[in-house]
Amino acid sequence: MTRPAIVSTEVPGLAKGTPTVARVFREFLRLGLTSFGGPVAHIGYFRDRFVKRLGWLDEADFADLVALCQFLPGPASSQVGMAIGLEKAGLAGALAAFVGFTLPSALLMALIAYGLSSNGELIDAGVLSGLAIVAVAVVAEAVRGMALSLATGRLLGGVALAATALALLVPGSFAQIAILLGGGLAGYWFSRPVIRVVELAPGATMSRRNGIAALSLFAVLLVALPILAATTHSQTAVLASGLYRTGALVFGGGHVVLPLLKDSVVATGLVAEPAFVAGYGAAQAMPGPLFSLSAYLGVAAGVPTPWLGGALAVVAIFAPALLLVVGVLPFWRQLRRVEAVRRALSGVNAAVVGLLAAALYDPVFVTAIHGPRDLAFAVLCYALLVFVRLPAWLVVLLAAGAGWILGG
Repeated sequence: MTRPAIVSTEVPGLAKGTPTVARVFREFLRLGLTSFGGPVAHIGYFRDRFVKRLGWLDEADFADLVALCQFLPGPASSQVGMAIGLEKAGLAGALAAFVGFTLPSALLMALIAYGLSSNGELIDAGVLSGLAIVAVAVVAEAVRGMALSLATGRLLGGVALAATALALLVPGSFAQIAILLGGGLAGYWFSRPVIRVVELAPGATMSRRNGIAALSLFAVLLVALPILAATTHSQTAVLASGLYRTGALVFGGGHVVLPLLKDSVVATGLVAEPAFVAGYGAAQAMPGPLFSLSAYLGVAAGVPTPWLGGALAVVAIFAPALLLVVGVLPFWRQLRRVEAVRRALSGVNAAVVGLLAAALYDPVFVTAIHGPRDLAFAVLCYALLVFVRLPAWLVVLLAAGAGWILGG
């Protein structure tokens, strides 16, 4: 067998200058203010911004990061953002991406818990409908663009279609991991891709020693926090332990996190069940990650104080995600240069396209499209994104305005 050639790929955006930490923060803050629709839609927004418009990554680099974060526990879309920040501006970039993307929704959820709204309905129903519909257009364009790059040919196209069918028939995060593994095996046995060497931004590299340190800290906290909570009986320790465990053990993020969150704060008596349900309802109206519900829960728990509880909850639930990304990415960069891994990744990336296509139908399409008018609205949003080439944030604002005018 002829060994694939190793080629170097320069990220187009680097030609315009390496992004600073401040630039990373600004870009993710913009997304944190406008990325409605849940984890799948977030990936579509990330692709539109960082692949299509800024050129910070190419299609395959982006898909590699999405695939990696699908395998890791934690909020997948937030981890993709952290990984992009880490690749562009090092550890400070990862932190900037996390803070920028999470801050708007976390602050809003904290304010709701603090009593700004008694019923959690901060956004008009028509606006929510418009935001859900624009997510259909964003995800549809992400699926189309990634399929053209990553699911070409009979083999990879077949992997993508099989992944779509299986994901629709067997929902759930563990089924998704099995589908990705199956795509990887198909790619390993049958694919012959070119091995690509990604040019990283200067100073963005993390050593494997630092990676091992991050993974060690992840494991130590997972064991130590429950011991601390059990021995001290401190409500603050119980809150931190429960939310850290939730962030460390849930796969896929999004709504999958709710049962673990309920066990962590309702079963322990920190938050009453009606308040938990109200917070979950309010979270549906927020941009950014659903994990920002943790800010609401921390403020509602009020330990040690409402605002400190909110900050502690956000840090506790997102810390495992950040530690895993920082810990795994240095090894991932080396692994994706290996021929066998590159072959497997070609199949995994095609399976990612299939998973996104399945998610485009459920939950994105089925929750947003309720008739011909909604579908026509989604088609118009798609045209504005693809043919008029308006930025995604502007289409989001236009959709929200149209939803408010037309009503839910």
